[in-house]
Amino acid sequence: MESVADIVALRPTLVIGSVPYKQETVGKLLEQRLNFLATNPRTLEDVYADIRLLGGITERVARAEALIRKMRSEFAAVARASKKLKRRVRVYCEAWPNPRISSPPWVAELVSICGGEMVLPAGEKVSDEAVAKAQPEVIVLAWAATGDKSKTQQAYGVAAWKDVPAIRERRVFVVRDELLNTPGPPLVRGARELHKTLHPPGKQREKEKR
Repeated sequence: MESVADIVALRPTLVIGSVPYKQETVGKLLEQRLNFLATNPRTLEDVYADIRLLGGITERVARAEALIRKMRSEFAAVARASKKLKRRVRVYCEAWPNPRISSPPWVAELVSICGGEMVLPAGEKVSDEAVAKAQPEVIVLAWAATGDKSKTQQAYGVAAWKDVPAIRERRVFVVRDELLNTPGPPLVRGARELHKTLHPPGKQREKEKR
């Protein structure tokens, strides 16, 4: 939707919002005479809990549980594929560049499922120096509300990162924003994209030879 006016024009009985919130938009929604449900998931278990909540509200409890089972099964399949690798890849995922903010905690869980290790605290402001010190081997950009338009050249241009392995080896990648930042079913596709990003076929063969 373009604006709060567009939402109000639909005369909804319930408006559901989830992180990340735009404070101004939420404030305007709360001024309206409508029901507003705010969710604030942090982990995958929180995401599943919100799906159950929405299933109950919409009287689709069984379908909600089926969706959760499907998501768990898909994540388990990615995790099984990741177990073939000998060591975890050091990863930094970024949700916003200015101020620099690391991706949400559920993304750190996806990184782990994919055989990686998030090397900085998730969902927090971080400095250029902190990223440099963490020495990620892969940097993933999924800037909120930008689709696939995160700019890898910005990462390559950060002076403090010139000795970061991900920069030296040109392993900065973009994953579509909604696949990592939407706390719901799109995370399954996000996990698959992360797995491909962390373990491209050439790199996988190289690691298995070591």
